Amino acid sequence: MERREFVASLVAGGCAGMCVDLTLFPLDTIKTRLQSQQGFYKAGGFRGIYAGVPSAAVGSFPNAAAFFVTYDCTKSLLGAGGVLAAQHVAPVTHMLAASLGEIVACLIRVPTEVVKQRTQASPSSSTYRMLLATLREEGVRGLYRGYGSTVLREIPFSLVQFPLWEYLKTLWSWRQGHTLYSWQAAVCGAFAGAVAALVTTPLDVAKTRIMLAKSVCGQHTEGDLHQRGWFYLPGSLREDPQHFSIAARPL
Repeated sequence: MERREFVASLVAGGCAGMCVDLTLFPLDTIKTRLQSQQGFYKAGGFRGIYAGVPSAAVGSFPNAAAFFVTYDCTKSLLGAGGVLAAQHVAPVTHMLAASLGEIVACLIRVPTEVVKQRTQASPSSSTYRMLLATLREEGVRGLYRGYGSTVLREIPFSLVQFPLWEYLKTLWSWRQGHTLYSWQAAVCGAFAGAVAALVTTPLDVAKTRIMLAKSVCGQHTEGDLHQRGWFYLPGSLREDPQHFSIAARPL
């Protein structure tokens, strides 16, 4: 991967991620509160829908930049030669690149996500106070609560989204006989992202509840939280189907 391509991935990916996160932040807040165990209205309802936005603003650019740089570098390396360079195995290359990109990006994403979601579910508290409370009560490890569940959500999401996105772009480009315009690539990305979000919503519910566990379910012991973190999905479905926020996440 050339230096120019590296810089392009870094800047374009970071700017795109930041624009998306900040523009759609109210929807993200609603989704988080729908998934919260305490219920939508107790978590804040429609009040303070920009609660936690400083955390998203700080983490969005480096998080997206880390993903796209890793994704593009891995695609370049895997496609440089060998078995994975063949056109018919391109989806495998995209899956591997996206998975590695998510693992790297989650090192930045999870701490900001923990603070953001806890603030979203407790709109009376500020981002700064929530950060201090998390560090005071749980230490740095508290900022990485739900790292495993986030990776387990992001990898299936990327395994669906990016191969589908690349396939749709290739198909549309082939049918019209030239490279896609930006708006056409965006349409392909929107469709691929909506499908991936719909498929992985149950995993997103589990991830959200693990991250909110300390502030929302403080009465549980650490062992119980750990157990509920990994086996929460069936219980979530029994408690209330609305927590799957089928509409909010694909949007």
